[in-house]
Amino acid sequence: MEQEKTTILYRLQVGEVVTTIPTIGLHVETVTYKNLKFHVRDLGGQASIRPYWRCYYLNTDAVIYVVDSCDRDRTGISKSELVAMLEEEELRKAILVVFANKQAMEPAMEQAMEQAVTPSEMANSLGLPALKDCKWQIFKTSATKGTGLDEAMQRLVETLKSRQ
Repeated sequence: MEQEKTTILYRLQVGEVVTTIPTIGLHVETVTYKNLKFHVRDLGGQASIRPYWRCYYLNTDAVIYVVDSCDRDRTGISKSELVAMLEEEELRKAILVVFANKQAMEPAMEQAMEQAVTPSEMANSLGLPALKDCKWQIFKTSATKGTGLDEAMQRLVETLKSRQ
């Protein structure tokens, strides 16, 4: 999972898959998408790092939350971390975009792993429909293939521009 976020970041930045290692701490990059510049903070997901996430919430317009659609065991942790994050005052007005990742895997990998949870199942598992004050969207994505990333980013850009 750790590499998925960074793989997505580089896919958006340079348009190709870049070999990555898990993010330890913070990785900051600038991504320009459709003439809109994003300052992206790729935060490591290890349990020991999560308490420090809040240090980077100030001036955040959008949160892109990447969830492994094939890892049903971590859905509960993903939900509790997401709920805690969205309770922070600095993120009250941030748009939430969830990437339900690993949706288009190679057939051999798909057989070896559980079937991916659909985006609507993932939304329900994360409790997204119950979010009252948060504008959210969920997208079916694949970090390695790039599937769904353009659609998700296009919708995010449109939503951010409509707020201006």
